[in-house]
Amino acid sequence: MLFKQQAWLRQKLLVLGSLAVGSLLYLVARVGSLDRLQHICPIESRPGSTHSQAEFPLRALQFKRGLLHEFRKGNSSKEQVRLHDLVQQLPKAIIIGVRKGGTRALLEMLNLHPAVVKASQEIHFFDNDENYAKGIEWYRKKMPFSYPQQITIEKSPAYFITEEVPERIYKMNSSIKLLVIVREPTTRAISDYTQVLEGKERKNKTYYKFEKLAIDPNTCEVNTKYKAVRTSIYTKHLERWLKYFPIEQFHIVDGDRLITEPLPELQLVEKFLNLPPRISQYNLYFNATRGFYCLRFNIIFNKCLAGSKGRIHPEVDPSVITKLRKFFHPFNQKFYQITGRTLNWP
Repeated sequence: MLFKQQAWLRQKLLVLGSLAVGSLLYLVARVGSLDRLQHICPIESRPGSTHSQAEFPLRALQFKRGLLHEFRKGNSSKEQVRLHDLVQQLPKAIIIGVRKGGTRALLEMLNLHPAVVKASQEIHFFDNDENYAKGIEWYRKKMPFSYPQQITIEKSPAYFITEEVPERIYKMNSSIKLLVIVREPTTRAISDYTQVLEGKERKNKTYYKFEKLAIDPNTCEVNTKYKAVRTSIYTKHLERWLKYFPIEQFHIVDGDRLITEPLPELQLVEKFLNLPPRISQYNLYFNATRGFYCLRFNIIFNKCLAGSKGRIHPEVDPSVITKLRKFFHPFNQKFYQITGRTLNWP
């Protein structure tokens, strides 16, 4: 009996040892592949920094994520921040919209890149007069800690439709890169309605049906006073931004494709941000239960978006959907023409 137990124990130890060796070899292979990547695009270091760009390959940034996470939780001292050469940088890129276009998914997916650090919360600096009055240093202090060679990205979907925002961002940084993620306008409007409806239902409040809000009962035409409809007229908002920024500083992300084929869209964003290609299919896996892609940072840490994402839309009268799509069509054509990107919208 004792002999059998010893043999069983030796077998278990052998299996565990094999798994440990396999995991170590996998990590070595991953590290080696990171070392072969080019260094990220030069970003001006803070004054007094003793580290050069060459000292921070992508591998170093990748494996310091845990340290940055601790700092984000507030587990740091000023001395630790100084020793690790950490800074709170103004964003080099902003996801300015569109609401219910997939801004959260885009931000989380871009955070897979070791050269990107995200601001976790929507800061609403440029669209909120009270916040804006606090000044640019208040805004900077809302940014996460990062290494000088990384770029910080924030997202606030209200920026896209708020009149004062383009000029305010221009005054901060006239060369900033702007990301706009859009979905088919009618689908986006229904998604917008669905989120508001859910909020009303949680408070046991009644709400109008989508059809009654989207269609003017007096004229039987599309109600452009309804915010969900107005937000989906992308070209109207974009034209206001183009008074301050050239179209080359914008990148349009196809939010519908990001749901079904995220990798090609993320690779286009990497190129737009002048980042070396780092996000791969390894980082994205389809979760059949959730119905969309989740994120894999490494062999230990995976992440899916919050359960509130991917809400089921209510049934909408097909004639209303047809009317809305007909209404949006000329605006969509102009949007394609301005941006140089044609999307597969009906």
